[in-house]
Amino acid sequence: MIALFLWALPVAGQEATQRFVAADAAPQTSLLVRSTTDISIFAPALEAFVTQFPTVQIQYEQWGSNALYSDSLSACEGQSLPADIVISSGVHQMVDLVNRACASEYRSDLTAQLPAARIWRDELWGITREAAVIIYNTDLISAEDAPRTRFDLLDLMRRPSDDLIGKIATYDVEASGLGFLFAFMDSQEAATFGGLLEGFARVDAVATCCSAEIIEGVESGQYKIAYNVLGSYVESVQHKNLGVIHPEDYTMFLSRGLMIPKGASQRETAGVFLDFLLSPQGRAVLSKSTLIHDNNSDETSTTLSAERYIPIGPTLLVAMDKQRRGRFIAKWRDTFGMDAQE
Repeated sequence: MIALFLWALPVAGQEATQRFVAADAAPQTSLLVRSTTDISIFAPALEAFVTQFPTVQIQYEQWGSNALYSDSLSACEGQSLPADIVISSGVHQMVDLVNRACASEYRSDLTAQLPAARIWRDELWGITREAAVIIYNTDLISAEDAPRTRFDLLDLMRRPSDDLIGKIATYDVEASGLGFLFAFMDSQEAATFGGLLEGFARVDAVATCCSAEIIEGVESGQYKIAYNVLGSYVESVQHKNLGVIHPEDYTMFLSRGLMIPKGASQRETAGVFLDFLLSPQGRAVLSKSTLIHDNNSDETSTTLSAERYIPIGPTLLVAMDKQRRGRFIAKWRDTFGMDAQE
């Protein structure tokens, strides 16, 4: 059994906080983890860690990706206290933090076993394997009409019917760092990206902030289809009327980035935590929590040739270029009819 405690009032930027302590333990070390991962999904891994290391308690803070990036940059510049570990799905933002010398080095036998696409400069490590998927309401979209590729989605949006007006959703690239990353990688990968933007504009697609909001919207029928949704969040809970598609033209895979900030007060314990997540035990827990996707399911299987990994490394700095980002967001605003923000 694990003792779990909710903090009553999260500070600005935090979405939720929780403390993890092994039952009957008297922890001697407190590890501060700031992460974009929903507590409900990451909790089993945190519980398993404090059970194996009962002298450690975890203070876990759940953040949005943009707010976490800003907080981590502020801590790096000495304007606030840093976390001991930062984990984010906004991997391009994490690469930028490492590039700004905001991270500590760490090496172990387990980190050395990571493939090159999931480690950079011994300062940033990919700990998950999560797909960007298309989801649809099975009560409102037939299996025959369910888009198996981006070309299929384009065909649906080009139909003369108004059935999809206001009924397709995706992430708002300004509100969600993950949403920006997925859309930006699409623009680099897909010859269909321009067509998708035109299609989204034609059907008055909705751009919104969060995975939970999008999934709930499709499940309730508010939306019929959602594009580029983080599959791990869909698969973490059973849904009676949601279909999940790994696009057959290509499916993007994300590995959440973990960084030990340069000012972390518990660097040694942070390294122990990272090794735990990379160990067979840790990966088994992450897999059971849907944070490591496998291809065993017939419904969500992906061919190797269709897999596209978002690499952890300097190529993602292109996504952080101010001018390029500005042009991309301007095009996005135009597509979704958004007014320019101050």
